[in-house]
Amino acid sequence: MTVLTAATAALVTAGAATAPAAGGGWQQVGADITSGVSGLAFSGRTHGTTHALVVRDNKKPGQNRVAALTYRPGRSAAVEPLAWTGGSEPIDLEAIEAVPGAPGEYVALASRGLVYHLKTAGTRVEVLDTSPLPAIADGDDYESFALTSKPGKMAAVWADRGAGKDRPSTLRAAPFAFNKYGEADFGPVTTARYRAPWPGGPVRHASDISVTASGRLLISSASDPGDDGPFDSAVSDAGTVSVTRTGKVRLSVSKSPDVLRKFKGHKIEAVECVPNSRTALLGTDDENTGGAVNSAKLCGSR
Repeated sequence: MTVLTAATAALVTAGAATAPAAGGGWQQVGADITSGVSGLAFSGRTHGTTHALVVRDNKKPGQNRVAALTYRPGRSAAVEPLAWTGGSEPIDLEAIEAVPGAPGEYVALASRGLVYHLKTAGTRVEVLDTSPLPAIADGDDYESFALTSKPGKMAAVWADRGAGKDRPSTLRAAPFAFNKYGEADFGPVTTARYRAPWPGGPVRHASDISVTASGRLLISSASDPGDDGPFDSAVSDAGTVSVTRTGKVRLSVSKSPDVLRKFKGHKIEAVECVPNSRTALLGTDDENTGGAVNSAKLCGSR
């Protein structure tokens, strides 16, 4: 059991609030604009319960940035805020990913391109280091970050969210490691463009990214007309990303992405493939109506 899993299990036992169902399999984990789910990182499973770390895109001092999630599909979900330590509170966290082979360590990304190397310890999260993304362009607004690995090698893939028909998402991928100081170290960057096949209108073409064990690139997209919605989302099979044993990164985006599933009425900002399963954890930031979590069989081999 990881430190985070043990902590969240203890919190649930102690009486952390269990959220009501939101319909369609969605479990509510927040009721206002400060309690949406902007990113998810799987951290473990115990007795049918999935544990994950959640980031929230809050901006004001004292508002929660990271929370521990416990989730039982179709039954219950609960979140417990974690204390942010070791650095200034971030502004607008939008994605989080577990570091392969490093239990309790995570990479979180803020919308303007600042990368946080984090470590959980009980009911707090500690900042080990911060560094910027490479190749930040004017107007970029990031909502997604994922890691994929082969023995001894890692690659990162991230994306500007894009905006409507005039601005597709810009995906970037690069070799990734931490240097001896714990700073994020990116190699040469590969770039591709992505347009969501659905939804239309004021769409964020890439609201999150996950990479399956076989290297499939899953991208969530969301229509966001404003804080009161109405929202629509989809998860698409968008291409592939991989890192070779020599550390070379290959990124390929499909010209005709396959929409795996549509989710009407919710703005999905988190998609996370659960290891050794076909299941994707999904999280929403539905602005004034809060956040919710769900799961769907989207991550198997194809």
